[in-house]
Amino acid sequence: MKKFLFIAAVSGALAVIAGAAASHAQSLGAGARAGIGLGASYQLSHAIAMALAAFAGKGRARICATISASLFLAGIVLFSGGLYLLALTATQTFAFMIPFGGGAFIAGWIALAVTALKWEG
Repeated sequence: MKKFLFIAAVSGALAVIAGAAASHAQSLGAGARAGIGLGASYQLSHAIAMALAAFAGKGRARICATISASLFLAGIVLFSGGLYLLALTATQTFAFMIPFGGGAFIAGWIALAVTALKWEG
């Protein structure tokens, strides 16, 4: 679970960087800045959720916590990454990623709920 805690920390830092860049990038339109801001918000909140899953991943809860953290990571890549790519390139092709990322976030939260039921902490 150490690797997920590390990934969560790096993802959190990158989310702050993305959010700051979006708020200061005057060359981007308002819609692009809003898209990056939304992606950064979801990335940061799910980086925290991934860290929570990493801490909960002990004993019988380890497998569910690993699944949860993996789904949060997939959601960050697909949802936030899709929003970033869409905002920066204005290429609608990247929009297909976003709903899959949202689904991964939802599944990650469900897996975290199962983790809680198995948690022996």
